[in-house]
Amino acid sequence: MLVLILAYLGGVLTILSPCILPVLPFVFARSDRPFMRNGFPMLLGMAITFAAVATLAAIGGSWAVHANQYGRWVAMLVLAVLGLTLLSTRLAEWIARPFVALGNRLSQRSAGDSDSIWGATGLGVATGLLWAPCAGPILGLLLTGAALNGANVQTTLLLLTYAAGAATSLGLALLLGGKLFALMKRSLGAGEWVRRALGVLVLGGVAAIALGLDTGLLTRVSLASTGGIEQKLINAVRPAPASQPLLKAGDPLPVEGTFPSLAGATQWLNSPPLTTESLRGKVVLVDFWTYSCINCIRALPYVRSWADKYRDHGLVVIGVHAPEFAFEKDPANVAKAVKDLGVDYPVALDNDYAIWKGFNNEYWPAHYFIDTQGQIRHHHFGEGEYRQSEDVIRQLLTEAGQNNLPGGYVSDDHRGVEAAASDDLTRSPETYVGYARAMNFVGGRVARDETHDYRAPASLAANQWSLDGRWTVRDENAQLDRAGGAIVYRFRGRDLHLVLGPASDGKPIRYRVSIDGQPPGADHGMDTDEAGNGTVTGQRLYQLVRQASGGGERLFEITFLDPGVQAYAFTFG
Repeated sequence: MLVLILAYLGGVLTILSPCILPVLPFVFARSDRPFMRNGFPMLLGMAITFAAVATLAAIGGSWAVHANQYGRWVAMLVLAVLGLTLLSTRLAEWIARPFVALGNRLSQRSAGDSDSIWGATGLGVATGLLWAPCAGPILGLLLTGAALNGANVQTTLLLLTYAAGAATSLGLALLLGGKLFALMKRSLGAGEWVRRALGVLVLGGVAAIALGLDTGLLTRVSLASTGGIEQKLINAVRPAPASQPLLKAGDPLPVEGTFPSLAGATQWLNSPPLTTESLRGKVVLVDFWTYSCINCIRALPYVRSWADKYRDHGLVVIGVHAPEFAFEKDPANVAKAVKDLGVDYPVALDNDYAIWKGFNNEYWPAHYFIDTQGQIRHHHFGEGEYRQSEDVIRQLLTEAGQNNLPGGYVSDDHRGVEAAASDDLTRSPETYVGYARAMNFVGGRVARDETHDYRAPASLAANQWSLDGRWTVRDENAQLDRAGGAIVYRFRGRDLHLVLGPASDGKPIRYRVSIDGQPPGADHGMDTDEAGNGTVTGQRLYQLVRQASGGGERLFEITFLDPGVQAYAFTFG
């Protein structure tokens, strides 16, 4: 119920976002008609259409994305005709004749039944196909949940509730707008001018959507204006997990729950399938990770060391690999990463998120500490507090009767990509390249699932990025279609990483990195040389920059000398 309320309030806030502006003229075009026969059916059709399309798109139906792109063009044509009929009564009569003959009237008073419920609903369906609400924190939370949970009644209900919230605020605006227009007509006799003005606004809205302003400039403005409010609502309904108090060795550990089933694993590496029953009598550390996650990679040396240090004293470490990107579901990719990263303890592949859901987990990395009775006694999310975690392991092993445990703490001296992040709190945020979660993109309209020529702007502000060259942007990555394409990013931080992969043919792809227009020199990462050269050979995280003198704002550019590369996400350290 709390999540439904949150979804509804998120939808209500949509009207405060500038990205709703292109849709408003379509809504107000019927503001002078009876609300229950015109405004309400239109808003209902708009909400249902958005919820249906968003549900299909969120669960990965690329065919639904393509269908919606065609539907958007049809909808723009229909609504452009509506705008023209508002401009001219004579044109409205001429255009409406075939629609009248088919019983599908376009809601003009001179064209027949001005209060057609079906005509209003059809207009709402068309508007729903065009409506691209800003993916702020609340809608992002709903779409992420839909992607994880797949198609089900709850997914559609949440998205429909979000759309209902938006329809409520638009309905109130429509009711107030109708009274305003009626007052103007009575006091000024300006009905025809109001109609023509609405026609101009409708055509302007069609043009704004055709140019991609609803998903480009207006989206970026909108996120700045309502993102803070939405995040406060999320925190009020589901507060961010508070850090557990620092434990001293010997402090009592509460029981947080029971060890969920491991039966949902799709495959096991380094071990036959394990069960909670077979692990009774062992202290277990469950580590949720995914191999392209930089936070997981930086925590991994500690997990490996704990497994080695306490293996002979009753500790079993289980890595639960829960994929973030589609390529991380490939068992061969995970097996290679496990080998390359030196992971020799059991790894459960959780491609269906069954174990993830059993723990009610939401984070990478996440560590759960389980005693010999199968009870969860402690957890930790994210990086850090490694000594406290090792104290928990030692305490649970001592409770289990283990004596003569090895002393000291595992080493903090890690190199390369596994080194701890810098303490720069202003470093750039994780940034996704695919359109499903992309933010701070500049450089024009993003052509979803279509080949498009991009041109990076001459200058970028901090944390802005752009594509250059011919790319196809998909929901979770962008693929280069012609050699010579580039990605530019003005970032802050010591390290810059980018998750990359070759095309389906697996051929290596050469690249060249520059910083502020120059070869990186001493600031090169593990996967580049001093001249900035490197090669994409597999689907993984690549460290491209490690600044020798710390952080600072820099302009990064990577140029690909061969076509086919797939770019997923930037992370920084």
